Amino acid sequence: MRFTANARARVGVLISGRGSNLGALIKATHRKDYPAQIVLVLSNSAKAGGLQLAAEAGIAALVVDHKAYESRGRFEDAMTAELERAGVDIVCNAGFMRLLSPRFTDRWHNRQLNIHPSLLPAYKGLHTHERALGDGVSITGCTVHIVREAMDEGPIIAQAAVPTQPQDTAETLAARVLAAEHLLYPHALALFASGAARVVGERVEITENAGEASETALFAPPLTQNPNT
Repeated sequence: MRFTANARARVGVLISGRGSNLGALIKATHRKDYPAQIVLVLSNSAKAGGLQLAAEAGIAALVVDHKAYESRGRFEDAMTAELERAGVDIVCNAGFMRLLSPRFTDRWHNRQLNIHPSLLPAYKGLHTHERALGDGVSITGCTVHIVREAMDEGPIIAQAAVPTQPQDTAETLAARVLAAEHLLYPHALALFASGAARVVGERVEITENAGEASETALFAPPLTQNPNT
């Protein structure tokens, strides 16, 4: 997906909590050569700490409380209305803790990204770090993918590998994976917004522009692009 040759893609970020990945995206988009800008932050909770991060960065931030709507469809329609009003091109889930129906995912088909704290397709859902350690894996990590209706499914844009350590707890592993997320998400968004990453069927193809996008996104080891491209 390429938006225009001279304009930055307009991004709306969905959050539910502290917004640490939002903070990483904000930092990346402050670079003049970054191919995307955050124009709206939406939270389903007025208590989300990420709202303050958005305010401090001068980004419009709104609460669309799911509890205020009689159905999930009405809630999602309200979010879509705000995203459309802001002229959003790409939606980024960043710690958004609500399952989305086809009503929403179809509207933003191939224009919605999500980050998940595992190397998908392994460990979809919750308690990823506990499950990884319980299985004794030597490597875990995080994934940025295109959103589909099913939870934690969709074409993979990029992944970061994080080795486990013998003394790890779920908390220590989570902290290292989160640090990788803060590098990976800006990298993946830059690939997508620049047009270097394109959805073809149910896969992502990385074009020759990927090197430029990686530099723009503050790409650093141990990140890896989609190994299938």
